[in-house]
Amino acid sequence: MNISGLFIRRPVMTTLVMLGILMFGVMAYRLLPVSNLPNVDFPTIQVNASLPGASPETMASAVATPLEKQFSTIAGVDQMTSSSSLGSTNITLQFTLDRNIDAAAQDVQAAISKTLRQLPTGIVPPSYQKVNPADQPIIYYAMSSSTLSLPELDEYAETFIAQRLSTVSGVAQVNVYGAAKYAVRIQLDPKALATRAIGIDEVADGVAAGNVNLPTGILWGPHRAYTVQANGQLQSAAEFGPLIVTYRNGAPVRLQDLGRVLDDVQDNKSAAWFNGSRAIVLAIQRQPGANTVEVAGRVRTVMASLKQLLPASVDLQLRSDRSESIRASLTDVKFTLFLTLALVVLVIFLFLRNLSATIIPSLALPFSLVGTFAVMYALDYSLDNLSMMALTLSVGFVVDDAIVMLENIVRHMEKGTPPLEAAFTGAREVGFTILSMTLSLAAVFIPVLFMGGIIGRLFHEFAVTIGASILVSGVVSLTLTPMLCSRFLQPPREAHHGRFYEASERVYERVLHGYENSLAWVMERRPAALGFSVLILAATVVLFVVVPKGFLPSEDNSQIF
Repeated sequence: MNISGLFIRRPVMTTLVMLGILMFGVMAYRLLPVSNLPNVDFPTIQVNASLPGASPETMASAVATPLEKQFSTIAGVDQMTSSSSLGSTNITLQFTLDRNIDAAAQDVQAAISKTLRQLPTGIVPPSYQKVNPADQPIIYYAMSSSTLSLPELDEYAETFIAQRLSTVSGVAQVNVYGAAKYAVRIQLDPKALATRAIGIDEVADGVAAGNVNLPTGILWGPHRAYTVQANGQLQSAAEFGPLIVTYRNGAPVRLQDLGRVLDDVQDNKSAAWFNGSRAIVLAIQRQPGANTVEVAGRVRTVMASLKQLLPASVDLQLRSDRSESIRASLTDVKFTLFLTLALVVLVIFLFLRNLSATIIPSLALPFSLVGTFAVMYALDYSLDNLSMMALTLSVGFVVDDAIVMLENIVRHMEKGTPPLEAAFTGAREVGFTILSMTLSLAAVFIPVLFMGGIIGRLFHEFAVTIGASILVSGVVSLTLTPMLCSRFLQPPREAHHGRFYEASERVYERVLHGYENSLAWVMERRPAALGFSVLILAATVVLFVVVPKGFLPSEDNSQIF
């Protein structure tokens, strides 16, 4: 059975098939998302509970402990951590990678419902949200101003910029760090309260009653209706000061008589700085599976247009962009890939010393790589360091089948067989061999597909990518290579060799002669050669134990957190 016979007889069909692979691969390459590593979603859920005024010890014993006991009964919990602070508790549940996050969320909700009766009265019911620890913000911006106040700057950041960025395609959310929302802070004097026998609850009720924004009503007349508008909402500390909170001995007690009323921000315990000055920092997170580089590009474009609409006193600066390190990393990997391609083609040319014979197996390289892009797009993979490393490693594999096919066809042509007949005969002889070589080489990476844990998730894409490139190279070697050999290879008697060929032939003969002498020397000393091989094997085992091990190599992306 000649697998390649149909493709040798029909060169137009073979050319169209290869052009189809090339077209779909180029289109897929343009659509592939770009990221640093494969997208691995960690099934993680965060539970938040708050009890105003409770100490961290109370939150840990009365809130966190009952929840943790109930959460420990949920199947698939891999890790559970909790942290308690003044008035709040945060519990992080990380499940095994094979656990469905939606089913886990239902179990968490059921566990919270069972624990509510054991929690202290007055607690805000615990809430949960699904998170992915791997989804860190991809781009940071810092806003500062030398003339505007922080609340005014925060208003621009949260209502003008953050809401606009949230509508950008691929943006999941925009976090605002160092937020300075305007608030009126009331600092009561205990002595003034004790002198007038006023409790803090009376002051709180008085402030709530005096600061309302409710519809007043409608006055209906015989011919028209009047809507009564009364704005009872206070806007600044100066308006809160004269507010009457209660009466004592028939005299009104105003808020300014009980303490200080200040213009402040809601959270004055957290702040952000940029280049030594107070600032508002915007952190943009991408949606899962979105192209990091494209999302960062869209955000930069929108921010450039929004910057023109801000007041001149607002300084909007790019703080960091993760896409820059991803671009630089992928650029390095692409350069390594192209350098590898060039070196492989150069080695083929140095040994074959024939331009047409070099081009034919070298065509297996681009077709195999481009065809792999189509497979990656169909499987929803991304262009990342691991997939590009798989393509780089596959460069040395994908030309083997084509070279075997070429050498066997050339062998028949050297015996005087016409090119077309030599292509049929040579392809029939090694067709099954190339098929078995391709399948056995691709099967080497099958165990990687069944690896568990995070490492298995990461290297799953690596194994599929390199396996797909090997399979595509096998298809190219059985179809395109024999067809090109039958049309473009010249019989040896018709080939004219130049001075370069003659010079390289002399070098090749010297190398071959040296190898024969070294092989004869080793064969005369077989026990020593066997002992040396055993020594190398033992040294390999020792070095494997001694060499430091880690998950991923450290990378300098010029950031400190």
